[in-house]
Amino acid sequence: MTRVLSGVQPTGNLHLGNYLGAIKNWVAMQEIHDCLYCIVDLHAITVPQNPGHLRNATRETAAAYIACGIDPKKSAIFHQSAVAEHSELAWILSTMTPLGWLNRMTQFKEKAGKHKDNSCLGLYSYPVLMAADILIYKATHVPVGEDQKQHLELARDIAGAFNRQYNQEYFPLPEPLILGDATRVMSLRDGTKKMSKSEESDNSRINLTDSPELIAKKIRKAKSDAEMGLSYDEKNRPEAANLINIYSAITGEKKKSITAKYAESGFAPFKRDLAEIVSEHLAPISSEINKLQADPAYLDSILKDGVEKARAIASANIKEIKDIIGFLTA
Repeated sequence: MTRVLSGVQPTGNLHLGNYLGAIKNWVAMQEIHDCLYCIVDLHAITVPQNPGHLRNATRETAAAYIACGIDPKKSAIFHQSAVAEHSELAWILSTMTPLGWLNRMTQFKEKAGKHKDNSCLGLYSYPVLMAADILIYKATHVPVGEDQKQHLELARDIAGAFNRQYNQEYFPLPEPLILGDATRVMSLRDGTKKMSKSEESDNSRINLTDSPELIAKKIRKAKSDAEMGLSYDEKNRPEAANLINIYSAITGEKKKSITAKYAESGFAPFKRDLAEIVSEHLAPISSEINKLQADPAYLDSILKDGVEKARAIASANIKEIKDIIGFLTA
């Protein structure tokens, strides 16, 4: 059996990058895999969070999952903090993770920057918790973007370390699922940076709940270059390449066909058409998110069901893990 585990942080206002780079692909996976889709609120608190905002953002993320097509009857939708086995396994795995492995993690270096001595332990050990998220379910496949491949490789290393220490192939080594051309949707203001909620300017991203008018405005103002006609060149024309990727990911049209269509025109006609395509695609998603958010009790019931599904797997596995280690059971 193949089991897929993935998740996003509850930052609120999921954007086009979250959708095209992850959630859109998850929808297809639930037809052929056993899928668990997590809202990683434990990872979120590596930076300070307002409690009320965190609760609302968790529900909003669940609403976005459902609105984008994830079916709670087919996939477990749950929040990480409600399944204590994630944290329990993270501690166990931390005892067999060399510091040298964590020191190689580039994402910590990027996030901590010059202030790493003031960064919290959770940010440093984040990849160990990510490994626990995956391994507590014995997930065989994990959809990842390019920026998460290193963390998945570490999860494989940690799984191997556990298996060697206890001389048995308990954990499968999870395989990456690298998905599609638009797995890394970039900022509308800088085609070399990933689209992110953390970027200061809201014009850098298209939120799933943006109105058609706002989407058109953001795409119209998206950074472009002075070169006439459209061509796909990630190195020399990153902003153009990013917009072409978005167009292709939504329509399914090949990049070669898109560039041929707009080869003789400037950016204005292309951006106008792209805005219409994005708006039409996101309109039903945005409407459904707003509808679901108006019923927090329903969202809580979905999360409760998902937690029960996830906990049934995690609790059975943690008992086996404790027995392998030699812990006495109560």
